[in-house]
Amino acid sequence: AFHWWYVFDALYNERSILTTMDITTDGFGFMLAFGDLAWVPFTYSLPARYLADRVIAGDSYGTTPPWLSVASVVLFFAGYSIFRGANGTKDLFRRNPDDPRVKHIKVLPTKRGTKLMVSGWWGMARHINYTGDWVLGLAWCLPCGFDRVIPYFYAVYFAVLLVHRDLRDEEMCEKKYGKDWATYKQKVPYRFIPGVY
Repeated sequence: AFHWWYVFDALYNERSILTTMDITTDGFGFMLAFGDLAWVPFTYSLPARYLADRVIAGDSYGTTPPWLSVASVVLFFAGYSIFRGANGTKDLFRRNPDDPRVKHIKVLPTKRGTKLMVSGWWGMARHINYTGDWVLGLAWCLPCGFDRVIPYFYAVYFAVLLVHRDLRDEEMCEKKYGKDWATYKQKVPYRFIPGVY
């Protein structure tokens, strides 16, 4: 159900994908083609495959305790709220900053003539959308329990990918915005988790 929801959301909000770093910066090439056609389907589905294999093998550990199922669902919707809220706000602001749903957002005007959001989701952390996306992935892994590491490959891999993407994005934004980026970092000091990092 989690994967279905995630795919449905991506299709329903497809136009907002066009403003993501994958499209605007990385462009279409081997990384995006291989990633979307081979790597993503393999890694996203690994926890589900792990559970299915355990049930088929008659493994008594193949059932998820109810408390872990509830924790997974709560974590999934918390991650989804962060992910969709942040990305939806960003996309709407880019398309129409005068829209009443985003007009209240405080901004930092830049010398480039653009505006950086410094309130709402984007006032909490510079890449709060990455945090939501990672929490979603962790929720996919939780039903597998804690007796094996393999089902958590996706969560660990995705954390590394997002930290690397954050570093690339920070470097690109420093070049793009110059001193305005330093001011922005003072206003929004955290990268992923408000009050932590």
